[in-house]
Amino acid sequence: MRRREFIATLGAAALPLTGYAQQSEGVRRVGLLNAFPENDPVNRASVMAFAGALERLGWVEGRNIRIDYRFAAGDPALFKTYAAELVGLSPDAILASNTPAVAAVRQQTRAIPIVFVRVSDPVGQGFVESLARPGGNITGFSVYDAQLMGKWVQLLKEVAPCVTRVAVIFNPDTAPYAALLNRGIEAAAPSLGMTVPFAPVHDDPGIEDIVAAQEREPGGGLIALPDSFNTSHRDLIIAAASRHRLPVMGAADYFARAGGLMSYGFDLVDQYAQAASYIDGILKGASPGDLPVQQPTKYSLTINLPRRSASRFRPECSTWPTR
Repeated sequence: MRRREFIATLGAAALPLTGYAQQSEGVRRVGLLNAFPENDPVNRASVMAFAGALERLGWVEGRNIRIDYRFAAGDPALFKTYAAELVGLSPDAILASNTPAVAAVRQQTRAIPIVFVRVSDPVGQGFVESLARPGGNITGFSVYDAQLMGKWVQLLKEVAPCVTRVAVIFNPDTAPYAALLNRGIEAAAPSLGMTVPFAPVHDDPGIEDIVAAQEREPGGGLIALPDSFNTSHRDLIIAAASRHRLPVMGAADYFARAGGLMSYGFDLVDQYAQAASYIDGILKGASPGDLPVQQPTKYSLTINLPRRSASRFRPECSTWPTR
């Protein structure tokens, strides 16, 4: 689907670039740098949740607000290109949907307010001074931390007790926070009798190579870190796991819905709706430096029974009967 058609589904006015100066002075402008493919169903739901929440707060597309969308689809080069485009439009605020998006926009401006979602360790990455008092022009909604990653390892072991080697898939270009999350996995693994080979990947063939390597020895399993690359390639990861009969733990419930074994996390779509409240506050005069970074408070566990999972792993690896 083309960008113009997609924005139309959100009620967006598809104005040409040359027509921007003709907009009413009362129309506020917000940029959205999204990390995921435009046609991804989870991405579509997220963007619609954001636009819908803004409308409930009184910001109606085409009447008093314009939202400029850019979809980087996990491409490091596009993050930079689209960040420059959005900043060049001089918006009143920008919503950035993950770490590479925030980093790209931050390189372009230290003045335009930035609200983030899906960012791990915003203090450690230097985006904010503290969670309570971010300072500067950036605030938002954080996501996964090392402690949660330890929980992932524990849950995977409980559901698939034969797993003794769990490969952690991530793309270093789109998951610069991977070292933080991997520390949590690495710390939890020994007490559960597991080893953790880290598996950086950059392309489709790399996914197949990693998954195939896990099958060559007994006890293989997979963890797909929360990463725009993994999200965009989740069908490929799950298909490879299915062929090699490996259990997969994913970043959110859409991994399980796509056929992975399980996921443990929070409602990623809802974060976009929450972010609308911060954009609303900023448009009404609030300073992002005074808005505390919020963390998830509610988590959900989603599990596919092995006979229903796309990755129908070896029967002896399951805590459930397969018949």
